[in-house]
Amino acid sequence: MHEESIRVTGSVSIPLDEITLRVSRSSGPGGQHANTAETRVEAVFAVEASTVLDEAQKDRLRTRLGPVVRAVAQDERSQARNRELALERLAAKLEEGLKVPRRRVATTPTKGAVDRRLEGKRRRASVKRARRPPEDE
Repeated sequence: MHEESIRVTGSVSIPLDEITLRVSRSSGPGGQHANTAETRVEAVFAVEASTVLDEAQKDRLRTRLGPVVRAVAQDERSQARNRELALERLAAKLEEGLKVPRRRVATTPTKGAVDRRLEGKRRRASVKRARRPPEDE
């Protein structure tokens, strides 16, 4: 497909020109390095603007993740490593959002399961019957 892209699923690769990368200063402690280096990376993917996704995939992503998907990384000191982490996290989010849920196959309970359920109901009914006051006739 594209040379510069991230693989999301076996059939879907998102080109990097559809992903906006923003850099900023990381939060938290870190001294002079963290106060001056912009190592925090945010990867932003606009679902509507994508040219590689079909309408069904876009709908699935919009419902599950919203119109804009974001992934942030500020774990490492290196901006390059945080860029890799942000892209990996974005790919994982997109993969999860694109998964088609399996249809549930309805099954019938086994004869043993039905028998056990009915026997439990009979036992419970007899316990409740035994609690009743004696009937006056």
